[in-house]
Amino acid sequence: MRLQKGPTAAYRRAVNSDLERALSVSELTALVKELLEDSLPTVLVEGEISNWRPASSGHAYFTLKDRGAMLQAVMFRYRSRELGFEPTDGMLVRARGNITVYAARGQYQMIVERLERAGEGDILAMLEERKRRLAALGLFDEERKRPLPRFPSRVAVVTSPTGAAIRDILNVLGRRNAGMDVVILPAAVQGELAAVQIAAQIEVANRLRLGDVLIVGRGGGSLEDLLPFSDEHVVRAIAASRIPVISAVGHEIDWALSDFAADLRAPTPSAAAELVSESRGTLRREVEQFRSELETAIRSRIERARLLVDRFESSAVEARLMRILMPVSRRYDEAREDLARAMHEAIASRTQRAENASRDLSAMSPAAVLARGFAVVRRLRGEAAGAESAVIRDSADLRPGDELDITFARGKARAQTLEVVE
Repeated sequence: MRLQKGPTAAYRRAVNSDLERALSVSELTALVKELLEDSLPTVLVEGEISNWRPASSGHAYFTLKDRGAMLQAVMFRYRSRELGFEPTDGMLVRARGNITVYAARGQYQMIVERLERAGEGDILAMLEERKRRLAALGLFDEERKRPLPRFPSRVAVVTSPTGAAIRDILNVLGRRNAGMDVVILPAAVQGELAAVQIAAQIEVANRLRLGDVLIVGRGGGSLEDLLPFSDEHVVRAIAASRIPVISAVGHEIDWALSDFAADLRAPTPSAAAELVSESRGTLRREVEQFRSELETAIRSRIERARLLVDRFESSAVEARLMRILMPVSRRYDEAREDLARAMHEAIASRTQRAENASRDLSAMSPAAVLARGFAVVRRLRGEAAGAESAVIRDSADLRPGDELDITFARGKARAQTLEVVE
């Protein structure tokens, strides 16, 4: 912090003015305000928070104090939204900002631009460096995470045996699943020996296989209070655990490196207990749901089986057979009708042709010709009566005296050629 040396302009004006003139309260307050703001442009103050009062506007009003003094402070909304922690009364913090005077109350106060826990900057830097180094070793890889057993029969808890965390865990387990066994492995959760004891108890739980799930945690506290759960020995013990581990350190806004190494992070010890214990009511509802789904599935299968059986009843089989045969039978009937019609037409056509041919043949037969008045003349061969010869078609084939056989439509006659006329 740099202090401006020498009198300020406001101070010089006041000194050079008429010393007999009384200053108003507002003038004196303005003089003090300008003197403070010019002399103390930016300060860094360490103190304990008291009377932390967040307003509905988003601004936060509080007091910084130590054993000998108090300082009113305000942090405006756009700055308070950047806080990475929840300020509480009694917390030791460092505030950076400007000193001013609140004229309406005649008191000086600090406008805080930045607020952090005392010593938090160095601790956070150390934790970030450790986090990067352990992450590079693969201790935080998601591939290492294992699912929790849904129905563990025994839960091991590494925590303080007298702290609020174990009471919360036991209360939740007793309410949700009273039949679960709980093994408490006592360990200090803050102080110099805490990390060693926590890591040792994690190893004991694994060596003796004391639980199906292991909860490692404590209640809330300052960043310094939670440091044992970010110790490298604790992180490595959690990463090496063969038992699935739930890290349950502090409150929702708190964190530790054990959260990254564990198979699962719980925001609070109570939440960790809820994760490992299925509520009896929940189990009952799930069983009822499974029963209902099973009954529905069985009824559905029975109904499908009944429908399949019904399909093989005589009437159903006959109906299905008729549905199958009907198109075939119809096509057969249509084909038979078409064939009969075609055969009838073919027979009729050929009958007609036969009749026409018969008529033509009858018209051209010798009998028909004879019936129209013609006769067939043959010359008898030799002297033997009755010996027929070829049909005479030309009178040149005859000689006077030839014996002729004349066939009429009805009957025959014998004749002798008297004269041949050509």
